[in-house]
Amino acid sequence: MEKRPAYNPLYWLAALGAGGLSVSFFMYINFMIEHKGTPMATFDYVYPALIKGDWLSIVTALSLIAILIFAFLHIKLVLWNLKEFKAFKQTEIYQKLKSGNSEVTLMAMPLALAMTINVFFVIGAVFIPGLWGVVEYLFPFAFLGFAAVGYLALKIFYEYLSRLLVTGDFDFTQNNSLAQMLSIFTFAMIAVGMAAPGAMSNNLTINAIGIAGAIFFLSISFLLLLIKIVLGFKSMFRHGISKEASPSLWIIIPILTLIGITLVRINFGLDHHFDSEVPKASFFTLTVFVISFQLIFGILGYSVMKKVGYFETFVHGDNKSVPSFALICPGVALTVMIFFVIQFGLVMNGVVEKYSVWYFLLFIPAIYLHYKTAYYFFKLKTKFAL
Repeated sequence: MEKRPAYNPLYWLAALGAGGLSVSFFMYINFMIEHKGTPMATFDYVYPALIKGDWLSIVTALSLIAILIFAFLHIKLVLWNLKEFKAFKQTEIYQKLKSGNSEVTLMAMPLALAMTINVFFVIGAVFIPGLWGVVEYLFPFAFLGFAAVGYLALKIFYEYLSRLLVTGDFDFTQNNSLAQMLSIFTFAMIAVGMAAPGAMSNNLTINAIGIAGAIFFLSISFLLLLIKIVLGFKSMFRHGISKEASPSLWIIIPILTLIGITLVRINFGLDHHFDSEVPKASFFTLTVFVISFQLIFGILGYSVMKKVGYFETFVHGDNKSVPSFALICPGVALTVMIFFVIQFGLVMNGVVEKYSVWYFLLFIPAIYLHYKTAYYFFKLKTKFAL
């Protein structure tokens, strides 16, 4: 095995991918196991389904194993990144990075750390008996965790943005991709995390604070999305896309999934405590709207990467490119969004009956995409000897 490339903050995307895969396998449990009385499937519902001895027991067992495997890899990669990043900050390469467009890659750290909170939340829910009975005491700590990560993200981003506004040294010739949207990805991840207590807490204060925090970071995401997608496409139209950064065309896919889930959670939170009943049809239009945009960018990104030979060079070939770990997040995000379309778009509105033939047929694309995403994660992990 060849020596891996020098440390790059984008190695945090490897940890993010593992965490995302861990959380994504929870979707099978959460949407297939009935859990009336709680907004998500917990141990008290998971264990009976596991020992029942039917097809759902097999799905539950496989999902739990996958959750644990990828959670372990996520934690391992987070600890490795923390160690490597500490040493990286003492190098001249880090100082050079802080003076160029690539400073935005530092946003990958809070992005992965936000995923860590989600991973622990899922593990606690499915493996700790009776946890939901004390969850109201845990929600404030979860919110504070996301707030701390949000502070770190804002600190990194505002240092970057203020430097650009003062010096005006943004290099548009090196902006021929959507890599700058990494900051949007990070803020959207924090928003969806804060929206969880906003949607699920029975305490009005926690509910309101969670929703307000989610709206704050979602607002930043929307504002930056309008700016950076325009600037990115302008540079790509003028200079052509950077081959190594071409996977950035898919970064909009996880961003859209996070925005979609955040909006779903905010609506549930408003319905729960603010007496604002949301029509079920709105969940159909929202989820279909999100997945439609994802498919548009998914096809566009794949077409471009095929034309520039990205897969042959950096995935199947011998060349190593740390940004290739960005390929994992879109696969995870699109898989999760398919679950949301099926559950909230179709089943909730009576379009498809749960456990019907059509219900399972609709899961085939998600299962295939899930498998391919996990396969490429391990392929890249092996390639970089992580």
